[in-house]
Order: sequence, then C-alpha cells, then structure tokens
Amino acid sequence: MLYKTILLGSLFVLMSASCQDKPSHSLDSGVSLSDPFVSDVIGVTTKHISEDYWLQQANSSHIIMTTKAIDTFNTNISQNDPTMFDLQELPQALSRDELNQRLRSISKISKYKRIYSDSTLVTNEDFARYEANLNLKTIEDTNSIRFAIAVRRTSLRTYPTSDLLFSEGASNRDIERFQETALFPADIVAVLHESTDGQWVLVQSYNYIAWAQKKDIAYGNRDEIFAYSQAKDFLVITGSKVYTTYNPEVSAVSEVQLDMGVKLPLDRPQKYENNLYGQNPYLSHMVLLPVRTQTGTVEFKHALIARNQDVHVGYLSYTETNVITQAFKFLGERYGWGHRYNGRDCTGFVSEIYKSFGIQLPRNSGDQGKGTFGENLRFDKPAQTAAKTAALKNAKVGDLIYIPGHVMMYLGQSDGQPFVIHDVAGLGYLNQDGDFYKGTLNGVSITPIIPLRTSKERSFLDAVYNIKTIR
Repeated sequence: MLYKTILLGSLFVLMSASCQDKPSHSLDSGVSLSDPFVSDVIGVTTKHISEDYWLQQANSSHIIMTTKAIDTFNTNISQNDPTMFDLQELPQALSRDELNQRLRSISKISKYKRIYSDSTLVTNEDFARYEANLNLKTIEDTNSIRFAIAVRRTSLRTYPTSDLLFSEGASNRDIERFQETALFPADIVAVLHESTDGQWVLVQSYNYIAWAQKKDIAYGNRDEIFAYSQAKDFLVITGSKVYTTYNPEVSAVSEVQLDMGVKLPLDRPQKYENNLYGQNPYLSHMVLLPVRTQTGTVEFKHALIARNQDVHVGYLSYTETNVITQAFKFLGERYGWGHRYNGRDCTGFVSEIYKSFGIQLPRNSGDQGKGTFGENLRFDKPAQTAAKTAALKNAKVGDLIYIPGHVMMYLGQSDGQPFVIHDVAGLGYLNQDGDFYKGTLNGVSITPIIPLRTSKERSFLDAVYNIKTIR
C-alpha cells in the first residue's frame, strides 16, 4: 500500500510551475462563466487530463489477453504466488498451528508507537485488549472452515476492532494503521475464526487475510456459494461506482454500492420478466445479490441495475484502449489508504482496473512488484538510470511501475516524456530555483515520471525496481 511522497524533478524546470488554461463557456443569457484549470504539478496541462489525448496513442484493436489466457493467468498466480489463494482448494479444516500462522500473518502488535485520533498514545493495555479479542483460547487442534459472501462493501482490519490508530507524530489522519483493505458485495471468503466478542470474523479472500465485521458477511453452503460466483452469465461493474435501483420493498437490495470489478450473476426468471418489486425491469439488468438473513445465512435476491449504468455483460476485453478508459473513470477520486474514505489506494486502483478484465492481482504493491507473474523488468542497482529511462520510454500502456510502497500505471508518451496515472498521496519536486516544493495530491492523478525524485538528493529512477507487463 501507498504512502510515498512523489517528487517531481527538475527536468521540467523550463515549464511553468502553475498552469492556468481557462476555458470559458457562454450562456444564452450572455453571461460568461470560467472554470480555470490550475495545477502545481509541473509538466501537466489540460491535454494530459483528457482521456482522448491518451487514447490517440493506444492500440485500440489488439486484444492483449484472451479470456482463456486470463483464466490460465489466474490459475497460475493462485498456485504459485504465496499471497494468492484458490479458495476452492482450501481444506475442510485447519490445524491449530495452521490457524495460528494465518492469524498472526495479520494480527501483530506494532513495534512502533501508535496514537488515537485525539493524539492519545496507544498503551500496552490497549493492545492487550485487542489481543484478548483474538479469541486464541478457543483455537482447537482441528478448526473447521466455513464459507461466506460479503453483502456490502466493508473494511478488512488488522485486529477485530473499529478503533482508529495512527502513527505517532502523523500530521494528518489519512493513514489509519489498522486499515488493511476491503471486501465488496459478492466477494467470497473463507471464515477461519471468530473474535471473542462475536462481532468479527477472520476471513481469507482470494488475495488477503484480515478481520471483517460479521454483520457484513453471510454464511452459506460451500457448493452453493461457489456455484453463485461461477455463474455462466454475469454482469461486471465497469464504472468507478454503480448503485442498484432504489427498491421500496426490499431495502437490502436498494441502492447498494458496487465498485469497479464486482461480478454479479444475471438472472431473469419468467415470473419477474414484466414486474419486479412493482417496476417493469425491461430497461434494467436483473442480477442476484447476496443478502444476510436474521440468522446470518445468505439468501440471494433479485435486484435491478439500470441499463444506462456503467456496467458490462461479461468482462471487458483486455485492450490498451480499455485500460486507459477504466483508469480515467477514477481520475480525481480521493486517495483512500487500504480502501479507506470509500475510495482506494495505489494497489486498489490498479487491481480494480484489472478486475474489470477478469485479472486477479495480489493486494499490496510489494507483493505485486516482487511477484514473478507477468513479464518483469527488474533493476537491482540504483545506478541503472539509463536502462530505466530507456525501459520507461518503451513501456506499454497499462504496464505497472513499482517503487517501494507504491505502484503506478503507464499511460503513454507526451512531449518525449513518459506519463503515469496513479492513486497517490504526496507531491514534491524541485522548482525552478532548485528549492524543494512539497504539496499534496491525495487522489488519482496524472504526472510525468522520468523527472520524479524521491528526495532532493536522490533520483526517482533510483527507486524503480520493477516494470511489470501483464501479458
């Protein structure tokens, strides 16, 4: 996950540090309105924030990977990457050591001092409370695995608690240290353990292990849940966020938020063809949503998503054009560490784009960057600046560029310089006088890359350790 200060270097010193292109629009009344584009990101002008500008450079017709190739890719990564899991291959139960190992892969007392929102120091007694809620005493020699499905977007946490913890001395409250990632509606999980208070469960998704609130998942029969997830006819959410149609009769399926990459079975029984919950569904997609019953079990109910929403029957074709289009749908979204703030971070950003093609990736940037999947161009020595520069100028649209703690997606060339789109927190660069400028981005942003620097003394290119092509 990301918390890197991005440093824009001095190769753009001849460019203005402030771009103020001012498009104006006249109303019929004769009143002229102006909404100026103002940026402190050196090298970025209005053309760079235009999707069409980058689409002109993309190979729009070439399919990078077929559906069959993507299925093979997902199978290989789940079998060979230690951070990925084929949930169907899990055993019926875990031994005491196996469960403890999985639990301690996420729930560990921090070596660093933490504070609460009001700057109060987190004490040893506080961590003892979190440890007590792990319910370690109930772990047996053999521990059954149950399966469940997420019924709404929900956070995955380091410990079974909603308490917010931050690094000591943090200047803001954006990076919450117990926030790991998120589940989305219809995500399948294996439930490994339950907290002492009975409000949380330790879950394993296809790419993460952490704690989820029990109220946000629903238990089901193993075969039933996997049959639901493997439906032949399905709808994929291709917008950044889409909502089911308002439903006055069944609140559980009314205006449910669905994020990019969510996959839902299509189902249109004859009895609902002309009337579902008092609405004619002919202008809507009819999908099955998981709903949690009062007993905590799953029930699948029909819901509507209007046909004018940003969705697609089946996965999108994996092309350069679609990569750019999907990425731009997040442009300007607020950065959210571990999917906080109802958003996403750098790895969430690239992962959800690739999910719309059916491609599954590890959750964290380090696991992605160090993973052997895809085509990798690795750099072990900081001095390889020339090789890195040449590699960036020959990169392909959608390539993933890794520095410690961060991942960016390659967009294309502009004025001889490679540009990226990424979900990023900080902004910093050397201005025309050579002084260090520190600002903020905190959102999905477009920036140049070759002039980036990690500090005034160190070139950004020194930090690049891998350029990965998903092929």
